[in-house]
Amino acid sequence: MLESLIAQTLPQDHDRATLVGRAWVAGSPAGPVIVAMHGENLVDLSALAATMSELLDRPDAAAAVQAALGKAPVVGSLQDVLANTLKLQAPYLLAPCDLQAVKAAGVTFADSLIERVIEEQIRGDASRAEAVRAEIAAALGGEISRIKPGSPEAMRLRETLMKRGAWSQYLEVGIGPDAEVFTKCQPMASVGTGMGVGIHSDSTWNNPEPEVVLALDSRGQIVGAALGNDVNLRDVEGRSALLLGRAKDNNASSAIGPFIRLFDAHFSLDDLRKTEVSLTIAGTDNFRLEAASHLSKISRDPLELAAQTFGSSHQYPDGAMLYTGTMFAPIQDRDAPGMGFTHKPGDVVTIRSPKLGALINRVEFCHKLPPWQFGTAALMRNLAQRGLLR
Repeated sequence: MLESLIAQTLPQDHDRATLVGRAWVAGSPAGPVIVAMHGENLVDLSALAATMSELLDRPDAAAAVQAALGKAPVVGSLQDVLANTLKLQAPYLLAPCDLQAVKAAGVTFADSLIERVIEEQIRGDASRAEAVRAEIAAALGGEISRIKPGSPEAMRLRETLMKRGAWSQYLEVGIGPDAEVFTKCQPMASVGTGMGVGIHSDSTWNNPEPEVVLALDSRGQIVGAALGNDVNLRDVEGRSALLLGRAKDNNASSAIGPFIRLFDAHFSLDDLRKTEVSLTIAGTDNFRLEAASHLSKISRDPLELAAQTFGSSHQYPDGAMLYTGTMFAPIQDRDAPGMGFTHKPGDVVTIRSPKLGALINRVEFCHKLPPWQFGTAALMRNLAQRGLLR
């Protein structure tokens, strides 16, 4: 299925990257461990931290990982572990986060903002999307892409559009002072690279949402980043923004990986700001979509998004993984002219970045994928049984 894509998993400069993740290993009982890349192998960092939340909260996380690599036991080669992941046979990779809240920012790119306004106006009816896209893009696209959210210029545009009766809830969070930040899923409900990613069987218009995901510690500081797929049901959210939970939070609808790359001497927030991300969708019907975008096009800086997530009125003591907003809005016709893009089971979605590697997942209906059963209580019991709590 995905075997030919395994070689794409690591960043281009992986030999100098601090890459940490999680793997499910065999034992009595079996359970998750924190791992890091060391050469061609994944090594077990259990002696350093019991959870990823604990590891990322260390002020010296990257240095501590590098110091531990030579002494950490080998879990297996990356090639073998990724091959096992396709079969969910231990040892296999998991999403690289555990106790962190999984949050997501919305409409932070001009293209996705326009698509959200389209969904709102056509109430999730994909057949009407093409007819209104050009009109909305002409009215809003060029101007909005240059405006800083919350600026005096944005507030003047806001006032003008309100007077015209053309205001939208998506424009409010797209150019207004307050970012949209919502809960994508519960801690440990995300899937990792090589696993199935889920779409609801009731949906007839949906898409991947490739994003950069910030790894935040308990103080709200950005300590690293990963790639993410914030799978979205466009028809559901288009019917009503109050259905956001149904559109976003479904079994296996959050993918994060392949690893968290920690900030260190070779990778900084400025490097992240320059990140290029590519998207490839390959269907069993020979459909293929390819696109590329840059995090530099984001309307709100990662530091601003982190600051609007954490603060004196909102804390996350176990840290958070924060999707920064989709960089793509796939609209390429798939089945019929004017109907745009929607997923089909069997689609292979590859989200790739030179600095973060590749997150690769196969699309399936949510109810056909393994149910999420290993939550926080299960993790605590498991760590206690294996003597890893301290």
